[in-house]
Amino acid sequence: MIAVVQRVTSAQVVVAGSVIGQIGPGLCVLAAVHSDDTPADITWTATKLVGLRIFRKAEKYFDQDVGQIGGGILLVSNFTVAGETRQGRRPSLNGAAPPEMGRRLFDEFVAAVRQAAGPSVPVATGEFGAEMQVTLVNDGPVTFLVDSRGARAAVNG
Repeated sequence: MIAVVQRVTSAQVVVAGSVIGQIGPGLCVLAAVHSDDTPADITWTATKLVGLRIFRKAEKYFDQDVGQIGGGILLVSNFTVAGETRQGRRPSLNGAAPPEMGRRLFDEFVAAVRQAAGPSVPVATGEFGAEMQVTLVNDGPVTFLVDSRGARAAVNG
């Protein structure tokens, strides 16, 4: 699983003119499921997101996680994040999970983030497969890539 994680002061998702998910300060996450992802990838990514210490505390720029600042998490399924751009001019989306698998694993990811975050961290989502307009105010800007495949490679070494 791969995710673009942005520290935000606010973020929202609009589908067909209606706001379906929004947060104040916290994390806006554009996430893609790869075709070879497993439940371990979902768990690792959820745990990593909730524990990322990327929020300021006094002079320390990266010292607190989303729960410590009372923030929220907006999860947006975005299969194009799995796009491969090494060759040619048109991104290859062959590594992205097929829609049925992607929907199932993304739903599992949302549940895993909610469980890892606990009841004090609101978790909002977009709508899988929908045309979405995502609006955010990036704080910093602070943006990171979180990739479970890299973690898998480090363990399997």
